[in-house]
Amino acid sequence: MKLNIVIIGLSVTSSWGNGHATTYRALIQALAQRGHQVTFLERAASWYEGHRDLDEPDAWSLKLYTSLQDIPRRFGKLITTADLVIIGSYVPDGIAIIDWVTSHAQGITAFYDIDTPVTLASLDDGLEYISASLVPRFDIYLSFSGGPVPAMIEDRYGSPMARPLYCSADLSLYRPQPAEARWSLGYLGTYSEDRQPQLEELLLAPAEQRPQERYVVAGSKYPPNLEWPANLDRIEHLAPDRHAAFYASQRFTLNVTRADMRTLGFSPSVRLFEAAASGAPIISDHWPGIETIFAPSSEILIARSTREVVEILSGMSDDRRREIAAQARRRVLRDHTPEHRARQLETYYSEALNSRKRDTARRRITSRNIQAAEI
Repeated sequence: MKLNIVIIGLSVTSSWGNGHATTYRALIQALAQRGHQVTFLERAASWYEGHRDLDEPDAWSLKLYTSLQDIPRRFGKLITTADLVIIGSYVPDGIAIIDWVTSHAQGITAFYDIDTPVTLASLDDGLEYISASLVPRFDIYLSFSGGPVPAMIEDRYGSPMARPLYCSADLSLYRPQPAEARWSLGYLGTYSEDRQPQLEELLLAPAEQRPQERYVVAGSKYPPNLEWPANLDRIEHLAPDRHAAFYASQRFTLNVTRADMRTLGFSPSVRLFEAAASGAPIISDHWPGIETIFAPSSEILIARSTREVVEILSGMSDDRRREIAAQARRRVLRDHTPEHRARQLETYYSEALNSRKRDTARRRITSRNIQAAEI
């Protein structure tokens, strides 16, 4: 089964303040390696244009467009004839694009909600990139949240088929590297107001309590008036090809989760998989379902307070932390590679296609029965 796949997403060209980019890159590369033809359509935006960190892909196609009208005008035939069309969350003019694509695409259509907890928290009130009334028009709703969430999307919003499709880590980039530990604890992530309290509790406060050690926060969009501890280093942005070396330079790395993701649960971030694939020992805040991704204590360390972080930093041996990191990487290789995600997507496509064929057959039988009764 070799598919012609079109993805309309937020941005694949820039990872600046955009966690979607590495998710898309890993998935698309895996799909291309499995023989599928993939075209990514991205709206040209000034922010991403000035911060692009993706070379021209050689195994798949990238097309930039400048306006909503380009979708039917430039890519109408590509979309209508594709086997699978995926529209991602946060796409500019997403509602209009969804309306057109689901009305004209002949193949299977899917919504890839990379922001599922955020989407579901506001879907009833209205969003710019999808509405509740459009959910049933997709053949598949690909959710970044697992556990009970896909069934809830089906029951509450009428999706004919909702399935989990977590992010993953590109193993050609995210792998262990030899490096001296410069920092006791670090964090990589874009600023988020609802994530900042967790960052302050689990990293900034431990840094203040342990001034003899170095700490680090890497990521863009942090307010300029934020006060950082004197022993904390700030890095504005790291391109993906520098992430593994960054993780290798920390004794532990921190994972903190946005409020909507913690509330909904079963919503691992891409940084979680990337850090584990890089061989970094991870300290994470707690959220429902984290144990379905990594096993607490043996593959990941859970901390709910400054005190618990400090206890880990001060009390855990290097042998123990390295073993936890190795176990987490083995879990990634077993369950969470881009290859796993590509195979999942293929399975979901086949399931949706078979469901459509069954529906078509039932409609034909019903139509023939009606005609026979009329005769």
